[in-house]
Amino acid sequence: MSQHQHQQIVQWLNADPYRMQALSLACQLGLHQWCLAAGFVRNLVWDKLHGYQNPTPLNDIDLVYFDGQSVEEEHDFQLERQLLQDTSFLHFPFPWSVKNQARMHLRSHRRPYSSTEDAISYWVEVETAIGARLKENGDIELVAPLGLEALFAKTITLNPKNGEIDTFYQRVESKGWQQHWPNLRVVV
Repeated sequence: MSQHQHQQIVQWLNADPYRMQALSLACQLGLHQWCLAAGFVRNLVWDKLHGYQNPTPLNDIDLVYFDGQSVEEEHDFQLERQLLQDTSFLHFPFPWSVKNQARMHLRSHRRPYSSTEDAISYWVEVETAIGARLKENGDIELVAPLGLEALFAKTITLNPKNGEIDTFYQRVESKGWQQHWPNLRVVV
């Protein structure tokens, strides 16, 4: 992972009050190996690389974590409800989506994942497999098992570890990424 790219993302996150509020709220839950991932980091970088002054609103805030002891989906729904309640008074919407990665292998018909980082290393796009979390000292830590290079290359890249090309093309089309960020190019 490029140190310069890492520092740049941390700087952009620190300068974004909305994302810092989300990181702080997620941190307060005390979840194991948690991070805010996918569009939370990806969209921020793409916005900056396209010179957008205002951040693109998030469709959801993907809070992922790893807890092999409590894999019931209802637990994730309880966490979502708690976060929604904690943010209901704030000016901007916080559309939380909480997923315990200890059970997500079932959805993908894979072997069980060993950690949050292992799980996100199988996500469909390389640029989506990036998360951020707050450490106990308040510093931002990035989780990027596939690196940051593709994200800064303005690409949408099929993750070879995932290999679901039909899902990849469906996501590229349905998400409208190239319409919103026109400098992105698809890499298979």
